[in-house]
Amino acid sequence: MSEAEGQQPPAEQQLPTYMIEGARSSRSRCKTCRRKIDKGALRLGILIEGPYGVGYMWHHLNCAARRQFDRVREAYREEAWLNAKEPPSKLPSLEALEVMQQKAEEKRRNKKDIPYVEIDPSGRAKCKHCGEPMEKGSVRAVLGRGVYFGNQVRVAPITVHPRCVAAELEKDDCETEVEGLIDAMRANSGEFDPALFAAAVADIGELPEGEPQPAAAGETIDIKPDI
Repeated sequence: MSEAEGQQPPAEQQLPTYMIEGARSSRSRCKTCRRKIDKGALRLGILIEGPYGVGYMWHHLNCAARRQFDRVREAYREEAWLNAKEPPSKLPSLEALEVMQQKAEEKRRNKKDIPYVEIDPSGRAKCKHCGEPMEKGSVRAVLGRGVYFGNQVRVAPITVHPRCVAAELEKDDCETEVEGLIDAMRANSGEFDPALFAAAVADIGELPEGEPQPAAAGETIDIKPDI
């Protein structure tokens, strides 16, 4: 019997629960945001046991901080970057990642249900229906558009001019219901200025199938054209 034949195979190496590293290629995708993780970008691997064995679920480190901060804290406590083949030379501090998590949590708390209206904050956005710029300080409507992943549908918010709402509602990928639209907008827009809301309703005009719209704040208003 040769020496090689007499040797026992080495025991399977125990993988660490977490790994923080710079991505070694651009083939992995973040399980939080579903986007590609670019080569060299910091990523957090969380060990799981699946139907095909044991392996890592990868997340952008920043995405993990926003959604799974407890996991990030554990990974930092275990110095998970030392588990990488090439430990990253620079890492954000845990305090900086915690600030990122707090801001993300505040944003989730303040997130409004679709549909609603809001004031354009910058003037940099374009209407997702007509493609024309939206003026800073103008009223814009937020509707839902379907994004399809096989049999799953994710509703993404899109911003449109009030005058484009009716046409957008007729598109096949619009996930906002026509029925009760104005009432839903009023309920979801928070403490929005009643006069601006009324003007937006007037700009929206007649909805598909001619559904009547209630007047804003229970009042009838006259919108006169500029002379």
